[in-house]
Amino acid sequence: MLKIGPIEMNNRVVLAPMAGVCNAAFRLIAKRFGAGLVCAEMVADRGIIHHNQRTLDMLYIDDREKPLSLQIFGGSKETLVQAAKYVDKNTNADIIDINMGCPVPKVTKCDAGSRWLLDPDKIYEMVAAVVDAVDKPVTVKMRKGWDDDHIYAVRNAQAVERAGGSAVAVHGRTRVQMYEGNADWDIIRQVKESVGIPVIGNGDVRTPMDAKRMLEETGVDGVMIGRAALGNPWMLYRTVKYLDSGVLPPEPTAKEKVDVCLIHFDQLVKLKGEHIASLEMRKHAAWYVKGLRGGSDVRKKINQCETGADLRQVLVEFRDELEFDLAPTTI
Repeated sequence: MLKIGPIEMNNRVVLAPMAGVCNAAFRLIAKRFGAGLVCAEMVADRGIIHHNQRTLDMLYIDDREKPLSLQIFGGSKETLVQAAKYVDKNTNADIIDINMGCPVPKVTKCDAGSRWLLDPDKIYEMVAAVVDAVDKPVTVKMRKGWDDDHIYAVRNAQAVERAGGSAVAVHGRTRVQMYEGNADWDIIRQVKESVGIPVIGNGDVRTPMDAKRMLEETGVDGVMIGRAALGNPWMLYRTVKYLDSGVLPPEPTAKEKVDVCLIHFDQLVKLKGEHIASLEMRKHAAWYVKGLRGGSDVRKKINQCETGADLRQVLVEFRDELEFDLAPTTI
């Protein structure tokens, strides 16, 4: 099983910390479907130290989510350390993760996220400072490099280990690639072979079979699943079961997808209130119904919903239509 510092997971399947997605409502769904570790979306260090209420709300953790990794990002050692101390003392997160993989310009312009990939010495300095300041285990999520001319994944992972980091997650794409092209699993294997701390592989794990192949080809300690779980938490469940027994559970039915979508919405309402939840749920609902017969029309209706009642009605009517279509005919 995957173990990070003193924190032991039930399995080796990890939910990736996707920005704008991995709030407590989504993480509870992921935990319900068996994820061994769930990761919260990244939180800005300056938002934490300035006690921005919206930022502090992002630090909320339900005990049912644990074990949980809470991710922070920043470009200044002083502010990153202050934020880490706050998370260490004021949240029930099990792990503090440092983001050095986010590729978006508004983050890299602040000398944060994947900008760190260009400087192993900075990585050592920043991670060591955070490790010294907190009691919780500290981990790092990174990419393989900035671009094809600056691939320092092995040196960067070694810097994390020397600094006292407890684990590193590696996304096999460069910052320039963003989320395009193929993930380089060979660099993930090289990182695993170069450090003694746990390594979690990330990138192009779209099926349970992909997860098994990543474990076999790279030797990583855990597999991180991101986009493949959007609207499809069954990917987590099916991967856990497949890795455990070699048996692949069936895909969910259309009705099951809509039912879980409604549960997800209810949890989001409890977390953020009806209005905000209704707006945020549009993208999640679209992911849940993607690929289903009639899903395209339903997505259009979902995007026009102004209230929670409207959204529920669209989903319930869609579910009822699916059940009616599947009902046995009588003569």
